[in-house]
Amino acid sequence: MKRTCLLALWGAVMAMMTSCTTKSTQNLDFAGYLFAYFEGGGDPHQQEQLRFAISEDAMNWHALNGNRSIIASDTISNSGGIRDPYIMRGEEGYYYMVATDMYTHDPAQGWGSNPGIVLLRSADLIHWDHAKIHLANDFPENFGDAYWVWAPQCIYDREAKKYMIYFTLQRSDRRSLITYYAYANEDFTGFESEPRQLFAAKYGSIDNDIIYKDGVYHLFYKGNTKDEHGHEYKNGIQQATSESLMGPWVEDFKYLDAYADTHTAVEGSGVFKLNDKEEYILMYDLYGSGRYEFQRSTDLYTFTEQPESFTKDFFPRHGTIMSVTAEELERLKANFQLR
Repeated sequence: MKRTCLLALWGAVMAMMTSCTTKSTQNLDFAGYLFAYFEGGGDPHQQEQLRFAISEDAMNWHALNGNRSIIASDTISNSGGIRDPYIMRGEEGYYYMVATDMYTHDPAQGWGSNPGIVLLRSADLIHWDHAKIHLANDFPENFGDAYWVWAPQCIYDREAKKYMIYFTLQRSDRRSLITYYAYANEDFTGFESEPRQLFAAKYGSIDNDIIYKDGVYHLFYKGNTKDEHGHEYKNGIQQATSESLMGPWVEDFKYLDAYADTHTAVEGSGVFKLNDKEEYILMYDLYGSGRYEFQRSTDLYTFTEQPESFTKDFFPRHGTIMSVTAEELERLKANFQLR
């Protein structure tokens, strides 16, 4: 497992780690938000890199580090690129990220098969340990035909007291898009065991995002509808629900985003709660038109019909948002200057 910080700084990092891991994650006083994303503009060969942005109100966003990468993708991935970063606060004080290990701007690779998942863990949001999962190589018996290993995310399973990583898998026959899961090992460097199926949408799903509220797990994803001949004629953001993290998941087949009946395509749905109110934001990537928009909900079932836009000084692609404290905001600013 490689480290992204210099050995000379490790003593300071360990001291901070001790401080961070002894803090309770309950009842934190949040003062802002951190957006982890990859870039959709500029030099194509620099786009599929991990970037950070911050906001105090979740509406107005400012890129950190001059909108340059926080960690060089070729130092943490097999492919040389990362996409779809998911960031979360752990239960014991660590922060976690997972991302798609994929570099579509490599002429030899393009949108062909990608090897797997990048895992990252940090004690301070600045210095990140990393590891890589190559699904076909790590589990060749049942996953040797893995073609796409897309958009991994992570959730803490409170019953198992473990971190569950889930992702969309398409095999080399290119016939299905099924969500699989596995528990991360104790040091977040790999899977405890072989992945198992979590969710199989009727017409397949990508970009799954699970959030828990009032006894129900809500799984948001990009879905589609097909005719009797198997031709897709509609797609957009849908959800399935379950009272158990392991399912069974019930699809409602409704489209939640404002663009499902239009020619504007969306993907990369992500849901997060606002710090100061009982309101949730469903955001999504309008990847063909260069926009990132959102709709609001108080119950995660009904969403506002009119989409709203973020104000930002960067062009994010499929990312996720985590609430942060005032101290964490200042630490991020001090280490990664605002653009």
